[in-house]
Amino acid sequence: MSEPLRVACVGAGYVSQFHLGSWARIKDVKIIGVADTKISAAQATGYRAYADAGEMIQHTSPDILDIILPPPAQAATIDVALRAGVKTIICQKPFCTSLEQAREAVAQAARAQARLIVHENFRFMPWYRAIKAEIARGGIGDVHQAVFRLRPGDGQGPDAYLDRQPYFQQMPAFLVHETAVHWIDTFRYLFGDPVSVYADLRRLNPAIAGEDAGYIIFEHAGGVRSVFDGNRHLDHASDNLRRTMGEALIEGTAGVLSHYGDGRVEKREFGSADAAVLLPPDPWDGFGGDCVHALQSHVIAGLRGRGIFENEAAAYCDVIRIRDAIYQSAQCGAKVDLR
Repeated sequence: MSEPLRVACVGAGYVSQFHLGSWARIKDVKIIGVADTKISAAQATGYRAYADAGEMIQHTSPDILDIILPPPAQAATIDVALRAGVKTIICQKPFCTSLEQAREAVAQAARAQARLIVHENFRFMPWYRAIKAEIARGGIGDVHQAVFRLRPGDGQGPDAYLDRQPYFQQMPAFLVHETAVHWIDTFRYLFGDPVSVYADLRRLNPAIAGEDAGYIIFEHAGGVRSVFDGNRHLDHASDNLRRTMGEALIEGTAGVLSHYGDGRVEKREFGSADAAVLLPPDPWDGFGGDCVHALQSHVIAGLRGRGIFENEAAAYCDVIRIRDAIYQSAQCGAKVDLR
């Protein structure tokens, strides 16, 4: 039996708990260190702690470096890792501070013959896998349109986001850059790359710097339309508002798929008033149907030769390009062609 893959993590903030908890459940993995400039945060994880990522990489020689940092710190950490010879890097989204920086990181990884993967895990949520499978088998006929209504209910008042990710308040580009990117990628996964986009964005909470509500309309090849309808002030029916963060409807010529806040997916056939359950309510108590674990397990399977990789950074640059086009559309008030 082969030796476990050695994983080191950079960043011990709020999101790191999901990454570390998942890595610890993968039998083919050994966590060998956690680095954070706030050494007490790294120590609190219970793993060997470092205050400097470069020092940790030198001491541990990881097979995989998991970068769990916000965009301003990512490019420099990728550079340190590649120079030290790390061959597999997973980097948290949003990925880098600009499309140019992202493309440079991709080019640098290619020169080093290293694999660079973006930790974009929403497409790995079980409900989107179930929806994708039903569409692929023709279960709802030709897809005409889809809508996702983001309703996490966490954006009201002067204390919005402070208990979990306080830097959200200072982000000049927020709803699209931090949150809607998940559905840019998810809609690409479900319906293919969009060919145009139109956006109407607004800021509702004066306590934050960026936009927190808006509509984004994507046109996909073949005439399919998908809509992201986001409002962080409003909620949806769920015992855990962060499980799905909202609800979705995917409509085709032979039926409709409804996705609910408990993770359930139902299918109603065209002409019928009854719906059948395709995916039962989600039993996972943690984040997003255990999508972090699904992504990380997917990467390990790929490294062991048991599948292809999704969300390699070179392809993920298209998500950033589409994100920039969304802001362009909102600024000019017109549809932007992406071809």
